[in-house]
Amino acid sequence: MVIEGAALICPPLFSEVSPMHVGIGLPISDPSTLLDWANRAEDGPFRTLGLLDRLVYDNPEPLVALAMVAGATERIRVQTEVLIAPLRDTALLAKQAATLDLMSGGRFVLGLGVGGRADDHIASGTDIRTRGRRFDEQIGLMRKLWSGEPYGPDCGPIGPAPVHPGGPEILLGGFQPVALDRVGRWGTGFLAAAAPSWAGGLFDQVRHSWREHGRSGEPRIVAQVNVALGAPDVVDDARAAMGAYYEFSGRADYMLAGMLTTPDEIRGAIKQFEDLGADEVMLYCYGRDAGQVDRLADIVD
Repeated sequence: MVIEGAALICPPLFSEVSPMHVGIGLPISDPSTLLDWANRAEDGPFRTLGLLDRLVYDNPEPLVALAMVAGATERIRVQTEVLIAPLRDTALLAKQAATLDLMSGGRFVLGLGVGGRADDHIASGTDIRTRGRRFDEQIGLMRKLWSGEPYGPDCGPIGPAPVHPGGPEILLGGFQPVALDRVGRWGTGFLAAAAPSWAGGLFDQVRHSWREHGRSGEPRIVAQVNVALGAPDVVDDARAAMGAYYEFSGRADYMLAGMLTTPDEIRGAIKQFEDLGADEVMLYCYGRDAGQVDRLADIVD
């Protein structure tokens, strides 16, 4: 069931444009460290904590992990980047997202994508070939449920009601034209895991989609860059974790080449994204050393 129309689409919930905000992507290799990361980030200049999603991998489930992070903090936002929605039951996902939005005081941002790993779909019993169509149906149904409408003619509403009418902020990830067009159709913003050298073109396509679908204002643009900051063992740990994560793709070396490991490189990327009009940059960390939060805070300050 695809619910068309802007009535179920919330406007961007966080519309500040200056200064650009900076967040941190949490490492996945040691869940026991995440509350240390969260507490350090809460005391720093960071706006958001993000966590990626996989099913067939040794990573923490993001909604569960971010619920703990939200409970241990008061100010900082928590964000999936991105949650692979087609792997999940839609009604349950809508309920989980609304609950986290409500119990975090509106600090939850739902970053969504379709994914592309066959093993994840095998494990979830879903069809990878229809994930795009399923994704569109999921977003429409979740918007409907978050607005308080019944699930269907023989089934009532599914609560709780989220803090924000129409549901939490939705950032959509992806690279293909159909994925970018979903931002204008369904989202409140775009999550771009792309280097500054080619992210600008993606931003332009998203803004074009926004206008084509008659949306007011501007989409939120959130960029992501992989970083590791510290002694050589910290960088080596990050490279090992990131290489293992991207091994399936056959492009691990390419991804590792884009990891930024010096203050100047990280400052330069933040400035480039700011010049491209991004609203926020997520500094994604694969290395486990929580001291990176403090070192990154020195750069952001």
